Amino acid sequence: MRTDQLNNVRNLGILAHVDAGKTTVTERILYVTGTTHKRGEVHDGTTVTDFDPQERDRGITIFAAAVSCVWDGHRINLLDTPGHVDFSDEVERSLRVLDGAIAVFDGVAGVEPQSEAVWRRADRHGVPRIAFVNKLDRAGADLDTAVESIRARLHGTPLVVQLPIGREDTFTGVVDLPRMRALLWDDDGAFTEGPVPEPLLEEALRRRRLLEETVAELHPVALEEFCAESAVSARTLTSVLRDLTRTGEGVVVVCGSAYRDRGIEPLLDAAVAYLPSPLDVPAVRGVQDGSPQERAADPAAPFSALVFKVNATATGRLTYVRVYSGTVRKGDTVLDAGTGRTERIGRILRVRADRHTEVDRAVAGDIVAVVGLKTSRTGTTLCAPSAPLLLEPPAATDPVVSVAVEARGGGDADRLATALARLVEEDPSLTVRTDAETGQTVLSGMGELHLEVAVEKIRRANGLEVGVGRPQVAHRETVASGVSGLLYRHVKQDGGAGQFAHVVLDVGPLEAGFEFHSTVTGGRVPREYVRAVEAGCRDALAEGPLGGHPVTGLRVTLTDGATHPKDSSELAFRAAGRLALREALRACRMVLLEPVVEVTVVVPGETAGGVLGDLAARRGRILDTSARTDTVVITATVPLAEVFGYATRLRGRTRGRGTFTTRTAGYAPVPGVASAGEPSR
Repeated sequence: MRTDQLNNVRNLGILAHVDAGKTTVTERILYVTGTTHKRGEVHDGTTVTDFDPQERDRGITIFAAAVSCVWDGHRINLLDTPGHVDFSDEVERSLRVLDGAIAVFDGVAGVEPQSEAVWRRADRHGVPRIAFVNKLDRAGADLDTAVESIRARLHGTPLVVQLPIGREDTFTGVVDLPRMRALLWDDDGAFTEGPVPEPLLEEALRRRRLLEETVAELHPVALEEFCAESAVSARTLTSVLRDLTRTGEGVVVVCGSAYRDRGIEPLLDAAVAYLPSPLDVPAVRGVQDGSPQERAADPAAPFSALVFKVNATATGRLTYVRVYSGTVRKGDTVLDAGTGRTERIGRILRVRADRHTEVDRAVAGDIVAVVGLKTSRTGTTLCAPSAPLLLEPPAATDPVVSVAVEARGGGDADRLATALARLVEEDPSLTVRTDAETGQTVLSGMGELHLEVAVEKIRRANGLEVGVGRPQVAHRETVASGVSGLLYRHVKQDGGAGQFAHVVLDVGPLEAGFEFHSTVTGGRVPREYVRAVEAGCRDALAEGPLGGHPVTGLRVTLTDGATHPKDSSELAFRAAGRLALREALRACRMVLLEPVVEVTVVVPGETAGGVLGDLAARRGRILDTSARTDTVVITATVPLAEVFGYATRLRGRTRGRGTFTTRTAGYAPVPGVASAGEPSR
């Protein structure tokens, strides 16, 4: 592939809240582009991207699935991502390798909690987006209300380029405002173009004028033409909308109903017209021999790629990679930049969910799967051995929920250990450890559903009977009030060279994380020993005094110290830092923290009172209540431990009509659990 051909490549993700219609949008894109010849349906379990048995059973997307299709001469590589909060790390890994995204919003609900969460993640990664307001055929759907929620909750500038024709069950098409043409769909999904219907002409002209005025405020080219001509041409609008989308200054909004095959073709046109190609995004940045380096999306440049997903099965490993620069061919040897090992590319596959087409090579801008890599993990950088480059891996989120797992069969312990290792290899947001006190194997993840899916996968894939303990949340400990001038002398003499280190620490609270500073002057503690003290303090953060939980939210300052000409060493000062901070934490007033989630509950109006009372009983703090036709939307923060089993309780209180979603909201103090602190020695 030549460099200029990369203009015709789009690496896009489908992002949204659970049940907003992401998978149905993906299915219709595959059907419209001729990639599939039958419409897949979520409720029938016939979708291409939700191919895992659990996804079909549960009716939700659990694992990010890659598909490729062609539209108007452009190759579109799509990642259909999960919408449930428990699988947000799948979204994070996908966003790391995407050039653009289509954010799908429910035409009735507008911006929902997980929509907002993934939007913020895309902001952090600098991924340009367009918005697709879906389900306009549903009762209560309204484009303007959904657009206003985008403006209010996402703080974006919506650039609405379509006007719906019809409302709710009479929704039949859209007016394309830049071209002032009507697009109409029949019941079979076929669409035709025509003039704007006379009853909508005045409203279409008003909205076209509003679009022109908005882009003129944001872009100098549009402003110049608007001032000179009192209008902005369709060609200029297209160019300006592309620029505003790629800089993030505006969000192009299109609409439709994916389930009824309405709006997909103009959505694809918008994705091709406004979202960037690999050539339009900044060159990937990495580190080479300790120095920052950039690699442009050029097939002739040295090869570099990032592993963003691993599918480890009993029959082999599929490693999904985004190629950022260069070309890799079947049989090539590549370098793992992190470990220094080399591996051989066995096969290269163009992916369509669980189906694959073998290709001879992959070039800059491609998203493909490779076979033959034995040790590469998610976040691994693959590069040419002659031109090493280390790329930043996707960020991982700390697990918040844990369960104890054990094999019920007497001889299945080794098989369970192998299955767990394979599970963690596929999903880095899962961790496995052995509890030192009980000897139990503990599986930790992002939520109750996340762990439930993981355990069920072990059962189905390996035929194992697995026992599971009650979920436990991951607590943290933090400093409420600190201590000053804590002196610690580390002296050890047992023959030969001894150990001597003298440190004085101040420990105080911090809003989040850990900070270490040194105010020692006069060389009383050499710089290398200061670094050793910091390392020792970080070691001490692993276990707090309240219950052995990790410690966060503190600032440590080394204020003084002393050395011995013979017995001082980095090892001695690291031990002093660790033991001194442990003693300091026992002297501090410590507070136990628990994970908290923001819960959004949608219930019938007549049941709202009982639901509010139940949330209060679960230590929930109500943030907002709002009416929506015949339902009430309640938003509250609730301790994660109190959410376990809530789905069953909510169904009972609302006769099966209530729904709820959650998103992580950080940590909060556990009422009544704190230490008084001990006098420092």
